Amino acid sequence: MISLISNWEDLAPRIHTLAAEAKDPEPIRLSDLRRPIDRPGKILAIGLNYADHVAETGMPMPDRQLWFCKFPTAANDPYADVQIPRAGHQVDYEVELVAVIGKAGRHISPDEASQHVFGYCIGNDVSVRDWQLSSPQWVLGKSFDGHAPFGPFITLANPSLDPHDLTIRAWVNGQLRQHSNTRHLVFSLWEQIAHVSKAVTLEPGDLIFTGTPGGVGVALQPPTFLKAGDRVRCEIEGLGHIENAFQPEGSEHGS
Repeated sequence: MISLISNWEDLAPRIHTLAAEAKDPEPIRLSDLRRPIDRPGKILAIGLNYADHVAETGMPMPDRQLWFCKFPTAANDPYADVQIPRAGHQVDYEVELVAVIGKAGRHISPDEASQHVFGYCIGNDVSVRDWQLSSPQWVLGKSFDGHAPFGPFITLANPSLDPHDLTIRAWVNGQLRQHSNTRHLVFSLWEQIAHVSKAVTLEPGDLIFTGTPGGVGVALQPPTFLKAGDRVRCEIEGLGHIENAFQPEGSEHGS
């Protein structure tokens, strides 16, 4: 997929022709879908990027972007089981819009940023809060194996899809927990790309998790974390949904 993204301008006409000529497509079972990119080169994520989420944490509104990484081994399939790890117990959900980089670049301006986005996915920035909050560095608490399910496919960037005006929601066992719109991002996607590309070269297939709205488990009263058998459904307008069951690490159903 990374090769396809890298060579999209040359391959796109042929792919569009094949799609137009296709007849009687076979139905796809959602459970068969794999993550669109098996091993992203970089999974970059911004924290505290919705005003309601900042408010529920009790932290001040950030005046600068707060970035962390999720390791590539955190990548997981859109409908796969997700582990509740043996080493941590405060497992939480975070629905997020995920941008897939299509064109390499560094020192990208906000005005140019949209030209570097290949498309969009839905992601769940699964977080192990007891690990995340035990250190000023969030990377390990955000990077447990399989803790970044995303998909269900890449929706190509196009003029009719405004990444800053999409309804975003998450349910836990059918209960709506998060409900917002990407228009409430503190820092826009274009600002995110411009800022992070000052430090690192963005490459085709890199993922940017753009932040989560309010309603996460750690902020509920009392804090409510995921337990074995819980199901989390993340949905973004126009992009579909992903849904993952949470199972103990080492169980026969764990991923």
